[in-house]
Amino acid sequence: MLNSAGLGTMGFAVPAAMGAQVSQPDRVVWAIDGDGCFQMTNQELATCVINNIPIKVAVINNSSLGMVRQWQTLFYDGRYSNTELNTGHNSRRVPDFVKLAESYGCAALRCESDDEVDDVIKQALEINDRPVVIDFVVSADAWSGPWCPRACPTTRFKLPKT
Repeated sequence: MLNSAGLGTMGFAVPAAMGAQVSQPDRVVWAIDGDGCFQMTNQELATCVINNIPIKVAVINNSSLGMVRQWQTLFYDGRYSNTELNTGHNSRRVPDFVKLAESYGCAALRCESDDEVDDVIKQALEINDRPVVIDFVVSADAWSGPWCPRACPTTRFKLPKT
């Protein structure tokens, strides 16, 4: 497992997965990315298609810059500013991650309910000839983690139970 150690490194997952896949071509490699982070490096799907790097990308799509929204929930009484991305439920889906992935030549799936998760993952695991992108649409209030405690403005907060 490769991760950015909870430091909120935007755009890390797809390039890290590409490197892992190239170094371990016989293994299944997943990038788990938020929708904001995915938008920073999704163009690397072109590199994956052109170079036959069949990563699987799970986009956890809460239609917002999730970590920033969490800070605004915890420390600014839910006064949200500039965090809505319009990519998920009841939005314009700009961009539509399924259409975007297809335009790059990837397989693309969308999961919008808990009932679909197992089936969608099974479908993704059956595709090995190209990258796969899954748009996992979740609530805007879905919390992301882990967090780096030193980055927190106060060390006395408690995350809400979700």
